[in-house]
Amino acid sequence: MLKNKGHSSKKENLAVNAVALQDHILHDLQLRNLSVADHSKTQVQKKENTSLQRETKAVIDTGLKKTTQCPKLEDSEKEYVLDPKPPPLTLAQKLGLIGPPPPPLSSDDWEKVKQRSLLQGDSVQPCPICKEEFELRPQVLLSCSHVFHRACLQAFEKFTNKKTCPLCRKNQYQTRVIHDGARLFRIKCVTRIQAYWRGYVVRKWYRNLRKTVPPTDAKLRKKFFEKKTQDWKPA
Repeated sequence: MLKNKGHSSKKENLAVNAVALQDHILHDLQLRNLSVADHSKTQVQKKENTSLQRETKAVIDTGLKKTTQCPKLEDSEKEYVLDPKPPPLTLAQKLGLIGPPPPPLSSDDWEKVKQRSLLQGDSVQPCPICKEEFELRPQVLLSCSHVFHRACLQAFEKFTNKKTCPLCRKNQYQTRVIHDGARLFRIKCVTRIQAYWRGYVVRKWYRNLRKTVPPTDAKLRKKFFEKKTQDWKPA
C-alpha cells in the first residue's frame, strides 16, 4: 500500500511539473488564447469594462471653449519604462523548475545600458528592422542596449508572437522610451539650415566684392573696367 501511495504521488508530481512547464512555454510564446492565466485576465478586464460603463455620466455641452494646455517640451523629451513591473511568476517558476525573470532595471542600470548604446552608435544608424532613419518617430531602447522604432518592434513582436530581441535574440527584455534619435535629427536639421544660410551670405558677399574690387588677372580686369565704363552714365 505504501509503495502504491508513493508511486501515485510521484505520478502526480510528474503531472504537475508537466502542466507547469507547458503553461510556462505558453506564457513564453505569449499565446494568449491558450494560456489559462491570460484567460482569467481577460475575464477581469471584462468586469472592469462593465464597471466603467456603469460609472460613466452624461456630459452637457455648454458651448464654452475649454482652455487646453500645450504639452511642455520637457514632457515630450521625458524617458520612461514601458514595463516597470516584472511579469507574474508562472507555476513552473514558483515550483523552482525554471528561474524567475530578471528584476526591473534601476535608473543607474538604464544609464549604463544607454551609454553602451551611445558607444555603439545605434541612434545614429538606421533602425535595424525597417532600415530607415529614426527622425522624430518614437524610439525604444531594450535592456540589451539595442535600439528600434517603437512601431517596428511592436510589429516584430506581433509577427513572431514572442518577446525576443531581433538582433541578439534575448528573451523577455525590458523596454524604455528614449529620444536620442529625435535629438540627433534636430541637430542635423539645424546644422543644414545654418550651412545653407552661411553659404547664401558668403555668395552674396562675394558678388558684391566682384562688383567693387578689380581682379588681378589681365583679361578679367579688362572686362571689369569695360563693364564699369558701359554702366557709367554722364550726369
